[in-house]
Amino acid sequence: MTLDFSILLRFEHALLLGLWMTLKLTVICIALGCTLGFLVGLLRTSRNLALRAISSIYVEFFRGTPVLIQLFWIFFCLPLLLGVELSNLASGVIALTLYMGAITSETFRASLKSIGREQLDACVALGLPRRSQVMNVVLPQAVLRAIPTLLSNCVSLFKESALVSAVGMADLMFVGQNISNNTARPVEVLTVVALIYFAIAFPLTRAVSLLEARILKKLAI
Repeated sequence: MTLDFSILLRFEHALLLGLWMTLKLTVICIALGCTLGFLVGLLRTSRNLALRAISSIYVEFFRGTPVLIQLFWIFFCLPLLLGVELSNLASGVIALTLYMGAITSETFRASLKSIGREQLDACVALGLPRRSQVMNVVLPQAVLRAIPTLLSNCVSLFKESALVSAVGMADLMFVGQNISNNTARPVEVLTVVALIYFAIAFPLTRAVSLLEARILKKLAI
């Protein structure tokens, strides 16, 4: 078999559009998922037993089931239960946001646990309201301590986003599959798609390692 990667030049625009959709979906789900994860992390450290139980069930369910099944359930089953139609974009955003929220909640929970109790006691002694405690004392420290793991989660979400192609969303993987089917050149097309994912994920992974070393050094001071 003779490989011919030049055929992909005809589909450069389509691949770029697919990549743009993948990046857009990833950024949206990261923003929503990290926000959800922080809130769930707070609930998992709450003194209220019911809140801790509900948040724990959510986290364990979405961490313990395949993302693809979650995506299919939201795309095919949720509309039947709610009586509304969900686009593939909406289904992808919901599924990946819930997944991201579950995995980042554990990151935030660990970082919240690492904040000394004396700091919260000092907030109480100063008469700071709960909102100010969270926004001005807890959140900045929790985010700083969680950044390396959060960035690793973001890279993982970028790679997991390829699953949305299974529900017909025109992301990079979906576009690559269509080009592969139309050209009968799966080796060239899927190799290039894999290299595009790698070209984005690998530098981010290395940056996470460098950032983690700097943050650990800063926290050790």
